[in-house]
Formats: sequence, C-alpha cells, structure tokens
Amino acid sequence: MSLVCLGLSHQTAPVDVRERHAFPPSRLGEALVALRDYPAVREAAMLQTCGRLEIYAEVDDFEEGAAQLKKFLSNFGHRAIGYDLESFLYTHLGAAASEHLFRVTTGLDSMLIGEAEILGQVKDAFVQAQSARSLGVSLHRLFRDAMTAGKEARTRTAIGAASASVATAAIELARERLGTLVGKTIAILGAGKMGRTAVRRLKDEGVANIIIVNRTHARAAALLAEIGYGSALDFSDLSEALVAADAIMTSTGASHFVLTRESVAHAMAQRPHRPLFLVDIAVPRDVAPDVVEIPNVTLVDIDGLKSVVDAKLEQRREAIPEVERLIARHVDRFALWYRARAAVPTISSLTQRAEAIRAAEVERIFARLPTLNDHEREVIIGATMTIVSRLLHPAIERVRAKAIADPVQALNDAKVIDELFEFDLVAQLDSIVG
Repeated sequence: MSLVCLGLSHQTAPVDVRERHAFPPSRLGEALVALRDYPAVREAAMLQTCGRLEIYAEVDDFEEGAAQLKKFLSNFGHRAIGYDLESFLYTHLGAAASEHLFRVTTGLDSMLIGEAEILGQVKDAFVQAQSARSLGVSLHRLFRDAMTAGKEARTRTAIGAASASVATAAIELARERLGTLVGKTIAILGAGKMGRTAVRRLKDEGVANIIIVNRTHARAAALLAEIGYGSALDFSDLSEALVAADAIMTSTGASHFVLTRESVAHAMAQRPHRPLFLVDIAVPRDVAPDVVEIPNVTLVDIDGLKSVVDAKLEQRREAIPEVERLIARHVDRFALWYRARAAVPTISSLTQRAEAIRAAEVERIFARLPTLNDHEREVIIGATMTIVSRLLHPAIERVRAKAIADPVQALNDAKVIDELFEFDLVAQLDSIVG
C-alpha cells in the first residue's frame, strides 16, 4: 500500500481554477463517502481551504490509486472545465505525502507563511473524515502527528510571530488603499472565522462603523456584541451595506457570486463620487470579476493578498530552517511507525495468546489453592506476567525491527508465525503491505 497526496493550491493553480473544484461544505461528507467506493482507495481525507484542495489517501497501488483520485476530482459534482486539470495538480507519494502535510500544518506551504488558521482547517478535515468513516489507522495517525507538529512549530519557533492571517492581510490592504481606517465604514459579508478575526482587528484600527451581513442575523449580532457596536444585516439588506461601506471584505462560503456587476453598479449609482474597495477572500469567489469595470470600484481576490504581508514576515522566514528540522523529525518518526505496521497484528496476536494462556493457568492454580491470601495471589500474578513479558520481549523487538528494516520480508516472517500459532492473520497481513 502507498500513501498519496493529490491536490492543487495557490502555488499551482489560480483562484478561478481552484474555485471550480471547491466542494461546498455541505457536500464534503458526501464526497468522502464517494471516495471510499473507489476500489483502490482504502482511506481518504480531504483538506479544503481558500488556498488549496488536497486529497490524502492510502491506496492499494500508487498508479491505480492516483488515477482514481484524479477521476474523482474531475467528475464529482463539477461541470465541464474546458482545460487540462492535470497541469494544475501535484502528486506526492509515500514519505513525500506525509512531509507535505507536515509542511502544510506548520504553515510553511501557506500563502501567508506561518498562518494560524491552517491548524483549525486540518482539524476540521480530520473530523470530517472521521464522521464519514473514511479515515483508517494510517491517516488517523498521520493527521494526529501533523497537528502535533503544527502546534510544536508555533510554540517552539517564531514561525507564528507577528500578526499575519488572511483576514488581517485584507485589513492591511484596505488601510493601504484607503489611507486610514479611522472613521471609516467597513462591511463584512459572512460571520465565520474570517469575520470573527476581522471584527476584533477593525475595532483596534478605529473603524467608526462595522456592518456584518450574514444569513443568520443572530450570529452576526452576537459577533458585534463582543466589540460593543456595529450593525447586523440580513442578505436581503445587502444593498444597504454596499451603499454605506468604504470597503467590503467577503468570505461567505456561497457557491455563486454574492456581489454581481449589476448589484454593485446599482449601489455605486447612489454614491458616484465615493470609491468602493472590495476584498474577496472566498473560494469559490463571492465577487464577480467584472465589477472592476465599474468606475471607482477596486477588487482584490485571495491571490492578490500575498504581497501585502510578504515584507512583514522576515521574522517568520528566519524560523523556517528550525521548522524544517522539526518536520524532518516528525517525518522520520511517522515513517518508522508506518513501516512497523506489518508487525502490529503479529505482536498483538502473540501477546493476546500468551496472556490468555497465562490467565487461564493462574486461575487453575487459584482453584487448586483456595487458601491463598490476596498478597500471595498478587505475587503469583506478578511472577507469571514477568515470565510472559521476558519470554516475548526479544521476539517482539525483533519482529518490530524487521518490519522497519524490510516490511516485505517481515510480512513473510509474520506469515510463518501466523501459520505456526494458527492466528489466521494472512488476509490482514496482506492488506498492510499490499
């Protein structure tokens, strides 16, 4: 079997390509269930953010598995695309797949180096895969290790130093374009994670009025209650926000354009001499690209934000070598565990069989010697457990070491043990190495 990562990201595909292959959050579970039905795919998880869509899978055969993942990505709920999708895709196999996920969770592969949001997004992907029951032993361990690496990178290095996130980058850009945010009116479309981050930062910037437009009015109102001012609007009142705002930041998760050329033009007719600055960090995009044809309207999408913070991230860049060393340690540790999997069924069966025999014999002794007190019983139990442990320990260590050094040969050795002890593990052992 092989681990594989198939994906497209801000490094390989522009936003108009990424948005075509974005899965609505409501369909991620359905997509994972569909992935399980591909014959070469044993386990699967999907990581989707504004900057990437990646599928991590354990497959029976790399070539067949990768081909099936590409077919899934091309076909699942997406209309005809009219371009060569493979030209935008990247594929990582084995140790390279695990290393890539570690680079993602530590922030080295992010559009904004060291961004904090990615850890929560990886955790969401992990939980989604668990809920869809598409996560097996291998990916469960990989994602848990990757999240641990991400936390360690941020607590032990300076990769997370200074304030830099997609939301804060949008605010930095708005300040740059407007000159100042003091006294301005800023509208936020969507009250998700971006909205929560932006609201707190906008208050610190001295924004006079914050408008949150959200499908759930109560959620928007609760977010504004944290800062003590602002207006909460429903999407039916979106035109009111368009007329009032100096800048709009949007990330709704909608599958269609929330702001169209027509709706923006209608609003601008009511404010012909006031510029409107739009920052769209959604994927799929919330703002139709042709709004830039309207006088006094400026639009920046997610791919345009990267340059805003590049000059502010020197401290984080200095931490990259240290983070890469941390990643290398985690990659090596996971690789050892992954290669040792062939030993797990054999070791488990040996210890379970030995423990069953030990427990049965101890019970026979206790039945024959009913006058034994509690202390004597504890001594006998302890002695028998020590005997079993000392007998099995050398064999277990050799089985584990052999699995790490040569998984295929270890599998053959395990099958011999399986036959000698009649464990009936052949099918399980074959599934591990594949």
